[in-house]
Formats: sequence, C-alpha cells, structure tokens
Amino acid sequence: MKPIDGRALAKQIREQVKAQIEPLQITPKLGVMLVGDDPASHLYVSLKEKAAAEVGILTDVRKLSAEKTDEEIMRVIMEWNDDPEVHGVLVQLPLPEGHDTERIIAEIDPKKDVDGFHPTNIERLMKDASTILSPVHAAVVHLLGATGFDPTHKSATILANSDTFAEPLAHILQKAGMITAMMDPRVLDTELLKSSDVIVSAIGRTKFIGPDLVKPGAVIIDVGITKQEDGKIYGDADQQALETTEGWVSPVPGGVGPMTIALLLKNVTEAAIRSLG
Repeated sequence: MKPIDGRALAKQIREQVKAQIEPLQITPKLGVMLVGDDPASHLYVSLKEKAAAEVGILTDVRKLSAEKTDEEIMRVIMEWNDDPEVHGVLVQLPLPEGHDTERIIAEIDPKKDVDGFHPTNIERLMKDASTILSPVHAAVVHLLGATGFDPTHKSATILANSDTFAEPLAHILQKAGMITAMMDPRVLDTELLKSSDVIVSAIGRTKFIGPDLVKPGAVIIDVGITKQEDGKIYGDADQQALETTEGWVSPVPGGVGPMTIALLLKNVTEAAIRSLG
C-alpha cells in the first residue's frame, strides 16, 4: 500500500495557518491543561507547544498533579473561559484515573472548545450546525482526500474502542456520501472489514490489520498509536505486511499525528478570528 504523507500535508496546513495569523490584530492563544505525569501526554503537549510557536500561537500550559481535584482543574478552565485573550482551551486526554473527563470537558466554553469534544459541539455536529470539527476527525477526512478518493456510495468501517470517536466520524463520512459501519474490535466482523473501501482504525493494537483483513484498493486511515518496549511507535496497521497490497495507508508515525496537531492550530486560529465578531 502507498503511504499517505501526513507530514507534508500538515506542513501545508501550518503554512496556511501562519498566513492567516500574520494580518490579525490579535495573537491567538491556547490554554492547555495537562494533568498527571503520563510520558505520552507530556510528549504530545510539547509537540503542540512547539508547533503553535512556529505559526505564531501563544500557549498557556498548566501542569497539575494527578492528585488535584476536578474542581481545581475546572477552576483553571473557568479562568480561561473568562479571559478574552485566550481563544482556545484544550484538556490533554486521557486524564488520570479518578477524574470525570466528561464533566471537565463540559466546563469548557463551547466557543473555545478547539478539540470539538464539548457535548454542545458534538450535538451541533450531529445536527450539521457545528463550526468546529475535532482535529482527529478532520485529519481522517484530509488524509482520505489526499488520495483522490471519491467517497460517494463507498463503504467505510470505523474500528474503534470508543463511540465518542466513532459516532461523530460516522456522521461526517455519511454526510460525504459514504455508507458507514462502526465495529468494536472485541466483536470482529472480518467479512465486513474485507469488503470495506475505507477502514479507519483507532484501537491501539499493534499490527492488527494485515492483508487478510483488507481488500485490494482499500484506504486505511490508522489512528491507533502504541509504544512498544523497543521505544518505537506503531499503528494498528501492519505496514510492512501491507506493502504489496494495492491501496493507501496512513503511516504511524507520520500520518494522523502531525495532521491532528496542524488542524488543532487551525481551530485555534479560527476561534480567534470568530472572537473578533
């Protein structure tokens, strides 16, 4: 399968964002909540900080210990909600055990929810009234588009552990003209996978998808990320085994990851522009 170059696409988006920001009378600013000491979360936040600085977005990263209460976390979010100089608010997920993720996300002002996970924004999306698309969902759409793929009347299977991820994406792909199915990896329908024109996988199982689950000519968008003992990052798709299969696959690393960060910056910039009225 041919790789879809997410790094090159992300670079184009970052350049567009930088050009959007330069003439603005304000500097877009992103508040980032980082709770606990998970190494992956700290890495992702540092990558977001670096990318934001490169395009001209300010960041306010608050690092709190896992022992902090939900109320203490929400107090910082409320502070950002009330600050006109902060245009986007993001809570780095997953939160440590014992925290109520839904309650904390719901505290974000929907206008500043640049991750697109606030219940109000998800509801608007399902009613086709949302101006905010989750960066990871937008990344899937962009990567699909980069292959020249025509979605009309094509089939897509979303293999995911979470309905929070799968349901909005299914709706987005349906709006593009696709026939969609959501699949729990614990109840695998191999025949459905093998007949799908598009497979979006977000299950975090290394090399789970091989040639035996993919039809020739399919597109695989790999959202899964697993760090192995050797320190390397792997996706759900077995890229090496799929090399001789016809079609496209987004690599891990270098696919969804850089695209998600670039599209987050786009959301922050657009939130800043909307704040101008």
